[in-house]
Amino acid sequence: MELKRAGSQPSIKGPDEWFTGTVRIDPLNAPPPPARVSCASVTFEPGARTAWHTHPLGQTLLVTAGCGWTQCDAEPRAEIRAGDVIWCPPGHKHWHGATSTTAMTHIAIQEALDGKNVNWLEKVTDDQYLGTGEQT
Repeated sequence: MELKRAGSQPSIKGPDEWFTGTVRIDPLNAPPPPARVSCASVTFEPGARTAWHTHPLGQTLLVTAGCGWTQCDAEPRAEIRAGDVIWCPPGHKHWHGATSTTAMTHIAIQEALDGKNVNWLEKVTDDQYLGTGEQT
Protein backbone atom coordinates (compact mmCIF):
# COMPACT_ATOMS: atom_id res chain seq x y z
CA MET A 1 0.00 0.00 0.00
CA GLU A 2 1.09 3.56 -0.65
CA LEU A 3 -0.20 6.41 1.50
CA LYS A 4 0.01 9.94 0.10
CA ARG A 5 -0.54 12.49 2.84
CA ALA A 6 -2.57 15.61 2.07
CA GLY A 7 -0.23 18.39 1.00
CA SER A 8 2.68 16.02 0.32
CA GLN A 9 2.61 16.54 -3.47
CA PRO A 10 3.42 19.93 -4.98
CA SER A 11 0.76 21.87 -6.87
CA ILE A 12 1.28 22.37 -10.60
CA LYS A 13 0.37 25.48 -12.61
CA GLY A 14 -2.03 24.54 -15.42
CA PRO A 15 0.06 24.80 -18.63
CA ASP A 16 -0.85 27.74 -20.89
CA GLU A 17 -1.16 25.47 -23.93
CA TRP A 18 -3.99 23.51 -22.25
CA PHE A 19 -5.69 26.19 -20.14
CA THR A 20 -6.84 29.81 -20.33
CA GLY A 21 -6.49 31.79 -17.10
CA THR A 22 -5.14 30.74 -13.72
CA VAL A 23 -5.47 27.02 -13.02
CA ARG A 24 -3.88 24.98 -10.21
CA ILE A 25 -3.58 21.20 -10.47
CA ASP A 26 -3.11 19.23 -7.26
CA PRO A 27 -2.19 15.62 -8.12
CA LEU A 28 -4.08 13.08 -6.04
CA ASN A 29 -3.12 9.68 -7.44
CA ALA A 30 -1.43 8.19 -10.50
CA PRO A 31 -0.51 4.60 -9.64
CA PRO A 32 1.97 2.69 -11.83
CA PRO A 33 0.85 0.18 -14.50
CA PRO A 34 -1.10 -1.97 -14.79
CA ALA A 35 -3.39 0.61 -13.12
CA ARG A 36 -4.79 3.08 -15.68
CA VAL A 37 -6.81 5.52 -13.54
CA SER A 38 -5.41 8.86 -12.40
CA CYS A 39 -7.06 11.71 -10.55
CA ALA A 40 -6.30 15.30 -9.61
CA SER A 41 -8.02 18.19 -7.90
CA VAL A 42 -8.16 21.12 -10.34
CA THR A 43 -8.97 24.69 -9.25
CA PHE A 44 -10.00 27.29 -11.82
CA GLU A 45 -9.95 30.97 -10.87
CA PRO A 46 -12.81 33.11 -12.31
CA GLY A 47 -12.57 33.15 -16.11
CA ALA A 48 -10.24 30.14 -16.28
CA ARG A 49 -11.04 27.05 -18.34
CA THR A 50 -9.57 24.11 -20.21
CA ALA A 51 -9.03 23.97 -23.94
CA TRP A 52 -11.35 21.71 -25.91
CA HIS A 53 -10.26 18.12 -25.36
CA THR A 54 -11.27 14.45 -25.43
CA HIS A 55 -10.43 11.41 -23.30
CA PRO A 56 -9.84 7.98 -24.88
CA LEU A 57 -11.72 6.19 -22.07
CA GLY A 58 -13.87 9.05 -20.78
CA GLN A 59 -13.65 11.30 -17.73
CA THR A 60 -15.60 11.80 -14.51
CA LEU A 61 -15.65 15.23 -12.85
CA LEU A 62 -16.72 15.64 -9.21
CA VAL A 63 -17.33 19.33 -8.50
CA THR A 64 -16.17 20.01 -4.94
CA ALA A 65 -16.40 23.81 -4.64
CA GLY A 66 -17.70 26.88 -6.42
CA CYS A 67 -19.57 27.26 -9.66
CA GLY A 68 -18.42 26.54 -13.20
CA TRP A 69 -19.41 25.85 -16.77
CA THR A 70 -18.92 22.86 -19.02
CA GLN A 71 -19.83 22.31 -22.62
CA CYS A 72 -19.83 19.35 -24.97
CA ASP A 73 -19.38 19.79 -28.70
CA ALA A 74 -22.57 21.02 -30.42
CA GLU A 75 -24.45 21.25 -27.09
CA PRO A 76 -25.30 24.29 -24.95
CA ARG A 77 -23.03 25.34 -22.10
CA ALA A 78 -24.18 23.97 -18.71
CA GLU A 79 -23.66 25.38 -15.23
CA ILE A 80 -22.05 23.03 -12.70
CA ARG A 81 -21.93 23.41 -8.92
CA ALA A 82 -20.42 21.74 -5.87
CA GLY A 83 -21.88 18.25 -5.52
CA ASP A 84 -22.48 17.76 -9.26
CA VAL A 85 -20.97 14.74 -11.02
CA ILE A 86 -20.27 14.93 -14.76
CA TRP A 87 -19.47 11.98 -17.05
CA CYS A 88 -17.79 12.75 -20.38
CA PRO A 89 -17.89 9.66 -22.65
CA PRO A 90 -14.82 8.40 -24.52
CA GLY A 91 -13.84 10.60 -27.45
CA HIS A 92 -16.45 13.25 -26.56
CA LYS A 93 -15.12 16.78 -27.27
CA HIS A 94 -15.70 19.10 -24.30
CA TRP A 95 -14.31 21.81 -22.01
CA HIS A 96 -14.86 22.87 -18.39
CA GLY A 97 -13.86 25.67 -16.05
CA ALA A 98 -14.98 28.42 -13.68
CA THR A 99 -17.67 30.97 -14.46
CA SER A 100 -16.54 34.50 -15.28
CA THR A 101 -17.14 35.60 -11.66
CA THR A 102 -16.72 32.50 -9.46
CA ALA A 103 -13.88 30.02 -8.92
CA MET A 104 -14.55 26.29 -9.26
CA THR A 105 -12.72 23.18 -8.08
CA HIS A 106 -13.33 19.65 -9.30
CA ILE A 107 -11.71 16.27 -8.99
CA ALA A 108 -10.94 14.89 -12.46
CA ILE A 109 -10.77 11.10 -12.84
CA GLN A 110 -9.72 9.49 -16.10
CA GLU A 111 -8.22 6.28 -17.46
CA ALA A 112 -5.27 6.05 -19.82
CA LEU A 113 -5.31 4.03 -23.04
CA ASP A 114 -1.85 3.13 -24.30
CA GLY A 115 -0.41 5.56 -21.74
CA LYS A 116 -2.51 8.57 -22.82
CA ASN A 117 -5.49 9.94 -20.86
CA VAL A 118 -6.27 13.18 -22.75
CA ASN A 119 -6.11 14.58 -26.28
CA TRP A 120 -5.81 18.38 -26.17
CA LEU A 121 -7.42 20.39 -28.98
CA GLU A 122 -7.90 24.10 -29.76
CA LYS A 123 -8.49 26.76 -27.12
CA VAL A 124 -12.04 27.76 -26.17
CA THR A 125 -12.69 31.24 -27.56
CA ASP A 126 -14.03 34.00 -25.31
CA ASP A 127 -17.32 33.95 -27.27
CA GLN A 128 -17.67 30.18 -26.81
CA TYR A 129 -16.80 30.49 -23.12
CA LEU A 130 -19.33 33.27 -22.52
CA GLY A 131 -21.99 31.44 -24.54
CA THR A 132 -22.25 34.24 -27.11
CA GLY A 133 -20.47 32.59 -30.04
CA GLU A 134 -20.92 29.57 -32.25
CA GLN A 135 -20.23 26.13 -30.89
CA THR A 136 -17.72 23.91 -32.65
